Amino acid sequence: MHVLIAGAGPVGLTAALALARRGCEVTVLEAGDQLAAESRASTFHPPTLEMLDALGVGADLLARGLVAATFAYRDRREGLIAELDLALLAGDTPYPYRVQCEQSKLTRILLAHLARHPAARVHFGWPVDSVRQGADPDGVVAVAADGREVAGDWLIAADGASSQVRRALALPFDGITYPERFLVASTDEDLPALLGPLAYVNYVFDPVEWSVLLRTPEHWRVLLPTPEDTPDAHELGRLDRRLRAIADPGRPWRVAHASLYRVHQRVAGAFRQGRVLLAGDAAHVNNPLGGLGMNSGIHDAVAYARVLAPGGAAPDGGELDRAVTAVAAERRRIALTYVQEVSDQNYRRIRTTDPQVRSAQFAGLRALAEDPVAARAHLLRSSMIASLRPDAGAPAARA
Repeated sequence: MHVLIAGAGPVGLTAALALARRGCEVTVLEAGDQLAAESRASTFHPPTLEMLDALGVGADLLARGLVAATFAYRDRREGLIAELDLALLAGDTPYPYRVQCEQSKLTRILLAHLARHPAARVHFGWPVDSVRQGADPDGVVAVAADGREVAGDWLIAADGASSQVRRALALPFDGITYPERFLVASTDEDLPALLGPLAYVNYVFDPVEWSVLLRTPEHWRVLLPTPEDTPDAHELGRLDRRLRAIADPGRPWRVAHASLYRVHQRVAGAFRQGRVLLAGDAAHVNNPLGGLGMNSGIHDAVAYARVLAPGGAAPDGGELDRAVTAVAAERRRIALTYVQEVSDQNYRRIRTTDPQVRSAQFAGLRALAEDPVAARAHLLRSSMIASLRPDAGAPAARA
């Protein structure tokens, strides 16, 4: 079987490696001239770590990342509200923690491992502009804007939120765009020295100036909401004032990089059309609160690889067709009922304006941190274990 993959991001390269390890011929078609250096995503959840370990890259990622054993809910004025310990998941996963590491590090690791498979190829400077299928019901052709073509049995579109493959298939991408833009600044400031002890992942509540403080191996990353209709230059110009309102070192913050981007909650109308499967941001996008986007995309990739190359006797055409349809439908269901729902809840909770609601939220989070059974149930959901194993929390619920 020959599988084409549009996009050499973390999702596309995970799919490529998973398929190559199962004996498939794989061709990755990447629009850029090299791997992307931009790294919005930086959190790897326990089930994702399990999948990457099964692909032989878990140790490499762990060596380059930071183990985040806890994460914290904080208030801009009150400070720490509650800190949850992922060690409560020790009976549910061999990875009862998150790993903080930029996605650009993972793509380099995946590419190096993929190079060990002679039947796997990666072509840079190869943007997939359209697809052709139908003349041969058993295949699909990826077509570049300049007329180049590559034929395969299946195509996995992992070419991002602006997926040209999805557009070429005329699949709807319905949802919403949040009114704020998100601004992310990377800094080498010592935030614990300025703010006191911090977890590696901190969700900071505030009705107006909420934020997220994330530690990566090289930087702290600060995420801030930003008005939708102001010039980028204006927002970047007032960034230091906003950062010094979080913590003031008595001088301008050292900012290595800052970027603004719009945030959407959208899901494609279908994750399969013919011999084409959508994965990652090409299939679903969501706000970054909770770190669900890249992780769910990697889950898409692994699920597709398992069904396309299940191991053992190859399924007949009808059996494979039904299995692929079922997996694509299940991944879309998870995107709609889990990823979209949880990320939007995170967004609305962190910016709650009603004082009574905020007070009740804080009391609930404090109670949660003190109740191991309830905290485990919460962690099963926030860690994405529950999205893959819906019965994982059943014993705790019965208890």
